[in-house]
Amino acid sequence: MDIRSEPADREPDISARPPLLRELLLVAGLFLVYKLGRQAANGRVEEAFRNAGQVWDLERALRLPGEGGVQSLLLHSHTLVQAANTYYASVHFPATLLFLAWLYVRRPRHYVWSRRILAVLTGAALALHLLFPLAPPRMLHATGLVDTGQVYGPTVYAATPATDSTANQFAAMPSLHFGWALAVAVGLIVATRSRWRVLWLLHPLLTLLVIVGTANHYWLDALVVSALLSVAYAALRLPRPADAPVRLPWPTRPAALPAGSAHRTLGARGYAQTGARG
Repeated sequence: MDIRSEPADREPDISARPPLLRELLLVAGLFLVYKLGRQAANGRVEEAFRNAGQVWDLERALRLPGEGGVQSLLLHSHTLVQAANTYYASVHFPATLLFLAWLYVRRPRHYVWSRRILAVLTGAALALHLLFPLAPPRMLHATGLVDTGQVYGPTVYAATPATDSTANQFAAMPSLHFGWALAVAVGLIVATRSRWRVLWLLHPLLTLLVIVGTANHYWLDALVVSALLSVAYAALRLPRPADAPVRLPWPTRPAALPAGSAHRTLGARGYAQTGARG
């Protein structure tokens, strides 16, 4: 993954900043496609539950930790589980929009790159939602998990998934909650130079614990979206600014002259100078 960051004190490259109106339309269109695409796969209840059983069995075969372990930690505190539900319901979109807005103003070149990454990731995820509808673990009785949104609130989903007109509850695979959070963290780490910038990874880590602990996603949902994001980063590399110096991975020192060549060179220069004086 060939991505380079730029110094935090560098002035924004205004020439790399695309027109604001066009970007607003593009981002709005991206979110609209996201919402409509998720709803397009709604209603495939039997297939979604069949796939859920297969994913659950695969996780057990792979010996992945049970999602119930994370949820049990949340259920120790009514306040904690409500905070997790609130985080799931309210952080996903605003955090991504604030991330894009900050990049647009302060790091235009990074903004264009991150916007493309998010667009490719979202498109790939929506395709997988259509091809592989998946009921989340909160709906699968075999998991023994609690639907924390419905029980403790707040929730963004209707009580009856099959008739939910605002969201597709069978689009668990992959998790765009985690995918977008990871893309935000990576984008900020690349675009900034603070020694503490690695702490941005706390955002996807907390998001992962929330989506699993609230029983909205399986571990595999996060693993699959991480793989998709890795492919996006490999395909769309951050372009180097036109005025950036080329950095070679080795020191650039003058090449050593062969033995005796230095004396011949100095002799030739001395002869030339003598001839010029004569």
